[in-house]
Amino acid sequence: MKVAVYINNSDIRIEEIPKPRIFGGEILVKMEACGICGTDVMEWYRIKKSPRVLGHEMSGEIVDVGRGVKNFKKGDRVFVSHHVPCYKCYHCLRGNYTACESLHAGNYDPGGFSEFIRIPKENVKYGTFLIPPKVTYEDATMIEPLGCVIAGQKQLDIKKCQSILIIGSGVSGILHIQLAKLKKTKVIAMDINSYKIKKALEFGADYVIDAGKYSLNSLKNLNDGRAVDIVIVCTSAEQAVNNALSSVDRKGKILFFAVPETYIKIPTLRFWRDEITITSSYGASPDDLREAINLISNEKIDVRKMITHRVKLSDIVEGFKLASEGKASLKVVIVPD
Repeated sequence: MKVAVYINNSDIRIEEIPKPRIFGGEILVKMEACGICGTDVMEWYRIKKSPRVLGHEMSGEIVDVGRGVKNFKKGDRVFVSHHVPCYKCYHCLRGNYTACESLHAGNYDPGGFSEFIRIPKENVKYGTFLIPPKVTYEDATMIEPLGCVIAGQKQLDIKKCQSILIIGSGVSGILHIQLAKLKKTKVIAMDINSYKIKKALEFGADYVIDAGKYSLNSLKNLNDGRAVDIVIVCTSAEQAVNNALSSVDRKGKILFFAVPETYIKIPTLRFWRDEITITSSYGASPDDLREAINLISNEKIDVRKMITHRVKLSDIVEGFKLASEGKASLKVVIVPD
């Protein structure tokens, strides 16, 4: 079968390897769509573990079922999460599923950017979900990104009428915009890319700011003369850190949904005196994924219009180029040849 082996963003090799063999409790899934995540093109993060087959936003059809699998059958349309908690450890027993070591260490075999994927027993048990009839395979690639956004916003205790600045209007930023608007908030989006600024407005932002022209006064002019209650950082640009810290009001919160390669420097005096909360978010629990599926299926979050490009597996280098440059694309989805 074909797989795409990641070396770096511009060197991804199509290779032939044997189709995985499944065992008891496992399933084999034929990939029908797999999204390119922002972390997939974050080269400084990915290159440390290359060569490897990436891809974790995968949906497909079950083509084989191992002994003992009762909840799924051949022909089922499924979305599969690559990370699942164990539900047994110290963190899981306290409901902190994304802190579970199993969630961070587990994966499916070999990765979503391949023709067939072996789903281990634990992922079948905790991370495999039937795709609702109205949801396409391509729609389903957005379940994991939306689940992560849901998990991130849960940390913020967002309330109606709060003001939120979302820095970075790519896929995660647009999802944050849509989810925040469901909560009746005022959303201000920011990006340096004119295409993404336009998309932020299309997907519900109340106001937009060109990051190249940002100033605290320009933000206050859009928010009744004050800084914002919440800032969500959805870009790894270092300047976004400074903009976030200058934009948040007293007693406000900053969520680092994306992080820069280097250290985050915090002005400690303001952090202390203004009682600013700074937090981060990684991954999603199965409960977050179920919520994402419901939001997509019930058309509360529009993911279909976010998919701007579909690229065949053999042309994945072009897909990575589109996703990494991000000049005129949102979600890039890999599909079979």
